[in-house]
Formats: sequence, structure tokens, C-alpha cells
Amino acid sequence: MYIKIYDTEESVLVAVCDRDLIGNTYRDSGLKLEVTEEFYKGEPVDAARVQTALMGATTANIVGEQSVAAAISCGAIEPECVIIIGGIPHAQMFCV
Repeated sequence: MYIKIYDTEESVLVAVCDRDLIGNTYRDSGLKLEVTEEFYKGEPVDAARVQTALMGATTANIVGEQSVAAAISCGAIEPECVIIIGGIPHAQMFCV
């Protein structure tokens, strides 16, 4: 998985995706998911690092089977919040 963390004074955005999805675009039912290198490709990490980052995030974009599974297993997202776009699991997390 790749993780990229955008840390500002007001929020922490975490972008996570499975490594093999970088550079691809997925479409389904009028939805479009672009897994751009610019937004998602940060450092390569394991599930434990993803989970730690998600626990400190205020917002997250999570793409791919491995990445979404890591987010579900630590309770960052619920399984029913996952959508499938072009066969790829995708979830967003927002903390208020």
C-alpha cells in the first residue's frame, strides 16, 4: 500500500491505496475514480502503519482491497460505507 499524509493546522488528510492501482482510472454508473500518483503515491507501508495514520486522521480517501480491509479492521470505516467503482473498493472517512 501507499500512504500520503497531508497535514495542515486544521486537519489531517490521509490518502491510502493499493500499490497496483496507481495511475489507473475506474468508472461505474456515472462515477469516476482516478488513483493519481500525485495524490496517492507517498511512502510504501504495511497495514499497521495505515491503521495508525487513519486513527489520527480527520479525513481519509481509501482505495483498494488491501487498503479498505486495513481501514475496516481498525474501525476507521464500516463495511457498509464502502462503495465499488469499476470493481475497486473505495471509502472516504470524515471526522467531525
